[in-house]
Amino acid sequence: QVRLVESGGGLVQPGGSLKLSCAASGFTFSSYSSYSVRWDRQAPGKERELVAVISSTGAITNYAASVKGRFTISRDNAKNTAYLQMNSLKPEDTAVYYCNAFGLGNYRGQGTQVIVSS
Repeated sequence: QVRLVESGGGLVQPGGSLKLSCAASGFTFSSYSSYSVRWDRQAPGKERELVAVISSTGAITNYAASVKGRFTISRDNAKNTAYLQMNSLKPEDTAVYYCNAFGLGNYRGQGTQVIVSS
């Protein structure tokens, strides 16, 4: 059974940084390295929005305009793990962050809470 587990969320002051991790397991019929990975977020009372996406090899990345230049998505296929480095955090970045692996299947983690507040 495929499982994605996010970690690294927490409370941080505006201007601070956090690094989220998404550890994947259970890929038996297909390789994790064949899946693209996406980070989404959902703030209270708002719709879920795409934050960043990375291709299966890591060669291609894309970002939402609101985070471009501040967030960096990466992955380590040897560790079946994806990351989201978040710098210069703003209160409007407060949300639950979810990672998704998509390709032959579509899998999503349970999310990790990020709160940006002074």
